[in-house]
Amino acid sequence: MYFPYLRGRQYELIAIRELLENNLISEKIIPVIEPVKLSRSLIKTLTCYTEANARIIVVMNPEVGNFESDLFTLHGTDLSVQFYNLINTKCIMKGVILNESGYETMNMVIGAQSEHDEIVSISLTRDALDIYEEIRNNLNMDNIFRYNLIPDDRRFIREVHSNKILFRDAFNKRRRNADYVDVDEFFSDDNKWFSSEKFDGFSDFSIVGSEYSESGFAPYAVAIHMVYLNEDDELYVKHFVSDSNDSIRDPAGKFHEAVEKLYIWGHDKEIDTYGYLELINHYHNGTYPGLGVVKKLSIMHHLELISQYLGE
Repeated sequence: MYFPYLRGRQYELIAIRELLENNLISEKIIPVIEPVKLSRSLIKTLTCYTEANARIIVVMNPEVGNFESDLFTLHGTDLSVQFYNLINTKCIMKGVILNESGYETMNMVIGAQSEHDEIVSISLTRDALDIYEEIRNNLNMDNIFRYNLIPDDRRFIREVHSNKILFRDAFNKRRRNADYVDVDEFFSDDNKWFSSEKFDGFSDFSIVGSEYSESGFAPYAVAIHMVYLNEDDELYVKHFVSDSNDSIRDPAGKFHEAVEKLYIWGHDKEIDTYGYLELINHYHNGTYPGLGVVKKLSIMHHLELISQYLGE
């Protein structure tokens, strides 16, 4: 099982929605959404998953963005009502980050729990293990969590006894797009070893990384990040970066410099994911879809690639 952890920006939500709508994502992939705001795109994505009877996890106490304040200010509106109706369907699991608000959130989730609810714990720091033990002891429930996303830390591995998902930030994020170098960079081999190491699955932040920023900015360079499997079925990532990076002018031109490198690299490779082929179509057509769509297509490629791998 693979649990891609996404922050619920619009392009991330559209990525998993389009994969599902086009039958390109396996049931062995369960996205985790940490919503950054209560948006129509979030509602549309959750609706898509419930209608397809597909599983998805929504974090109920997100650490970033304005989602919790949105729930308060938009209480009673159509968006709020739709969200609460959707979150109580059997397809949607409730995620809880084990932080200072984790215990309070658990009480809220359990208080509103229906018979088919499943809860997922998410450990982002070492302190989360103490909260995990506190919740289990105080609620007197050994298997309260359907899944436990834990870091590659011996203490977690020893003390979390079941339903373990190996969770890491596999993407080596640079400060600037221009800092990505043209080398094949190791991403992860968790896809190969999670089962033999007694995990039920693996999780990462895809090609976005764990770092979160409230606002975007016009970059000097355009970078396309393409995950691929090497001959040993290890995941590597290749970065394709524009050359004319001395100003923020002409992002379309920068994109075509980067996507041309992607085309040359992938020309003789048998890559057939939707995300990759759409990027190559933009190369052939001379079109520029915008940076959000480039990120969306890169995420779609990654998730479909893992879907194909797990399907084998």
